[in-house]
Amino acid sequence: MTETPRKAPEQPKLLRTLAGEVFERPPVWFMRQAGRSLPEYRELRTRAKDFLAFCYDPEMAAEATLQPMRRFPFDAAIVFADILLIPQALGQEVWFEAGEGPRLGALPEVAALADEIEASTGRLASIGETLSRVRSALEPDRALIGFAGAPWTVATYMIEGRGSDRSGARAFAYEQPDRLDQILEVLVEATSRYLVMQARSGAQVLKLFESWAEGLAEDVFERVVIRPHQEILRRVRAAGVDAPFIGFPRGAGALVDGYAAAVPVQAVGLDTQASLAQGRRIQAGGKAIQGALDNLLLRVGGPAMDARIDTLVEAWNGAPYIFNLGHGVLPDTPVANIERAVRRITGK
Repeated sequence: MTETPRKAPEQPKLLRTLAGEVFERPPVWFMRQAGRSLPEYRELRTRAKDFLAFCYDPEMAAEATLQPMRRFPFDAAIVFADILLIPQALGQEVWFEAGEGPRLGALPEVAALADEIEASTGRLASIGETLSRVRSALEPDRALIGFAGAPWTVATYMIEGRGSDRSGARAFAYEQPDRLDQILEVLVEATSRYLVMQARSGAQVLKLFESWAEGLAEDVFERVVIRPHQEILRRVRAAGVDAPFIGFPRGAGALVDGYAAAVPVQAVGLDTQASLAQGRRIQAGGKAIQGALDNLLLRVGGPAMDARIDTLVEAWNGAPYIFNLGHGVLPDTPVANIERAVRRITGK
């Protein structure tokens, strides 16, 4: 009796899009799809003593990652973690104030940070365990995304000690350029190692979140965004990792075109301000794009949201395109609006 060969599982649509395929409808996932907009997340959060403990608990973090995948037909999950785990792993004090966000202690000397690079990846091993748990639970046709905060964005928190308008960090870039370059070099190496670990733990796509790329002069953008991203890609590839990358220089405006041309990512994340023409230019240059529905419009919902979704899909889905937001899901976004948006894109 001849055994019928088993059909290989379909490769996730997100991966196929990043490889250049175009589909009748784009793959979809949302930044911050796991989190405070979901009642089940809010209940889960009460079980952790604090936010960082939540991130470092593989069982809880895996559950948070999987919650939106059970609710919505997203094409990808993104590991539940935080961009400030790296500075903590490098020895800087990090904590979260309720209702106010992250706080960081005094910036250590660069030499002290550099001494902790090798140990930092081990201190983040629980994130790898979270990825392994999620990958084993996730359907094979749905992708798993790992991520890190990009060096400049992480450095802004390390320098200023909290979220801000980044003016202090930008001034630091002018006043202490050598010291900033040394900090960025530490972060490039630690981030590269962290992302390699994530890929080896089950992440199929890697994303660099440059959340605070706005307000930078072109020469500074080249120095603190483009060059560190290029170097991270080089080091991750040198380690034998071939997972596709998404780069997200949020707020960079017209400088995004130069980023897309210079950094060898497979897709460029676009924020809310990106024009339809800019998206098409990047696609014409051979890269996929991701974005850029306004997260405030997702919160508002209704016909205006429907119309904008239709506009983005019509404009960009003739070439590789991933539907997403221009920034993360806001905590007070109604679940019904998320359901409506995803249904409009997927038909499910």
